[in-house]
Amino acid sequence: MSFAVIKTGGKQYLVEEKSKIKIEKLAVEEGAKVTFSEVLLAADEKGNVNLGTPFLKDVSVEATVIVQTKAKKVTGVHYKPKTRNKKKFGHRQNFTEVEIVSLSI
Repeated sequence: MSFAVIKTGGKQYLVEEKSKIKIEKLAVEEGAKVTFSEVLLAADEKGNVNLGTPFLKDVSVEATVIVQTKAKKVTGVHYKPKTRNKKKFGHRQNFTEVEIVSLSI
């Protein structure tokens, strides 16, 4: 079982082939191919683990964009106790769902 740890959008993700992950929004159309070159760690089927300092050279992960959408709405309230001001707000975060096609280790 080969896997890799990639960095995108300021976060790190553990990925395997044919896995689907939700990442921060990328400016790419649906169905397009994306290559992640910032690979922090890679392991192959034999148990060999390569650790980058900070990134591995000549290692990349290719993915296909499945959908660009928004997450469920998160609501919150700002409240000021002495003046009794209350304001409700909501937020929907944009994200991109990708499917990992291949790991080039």
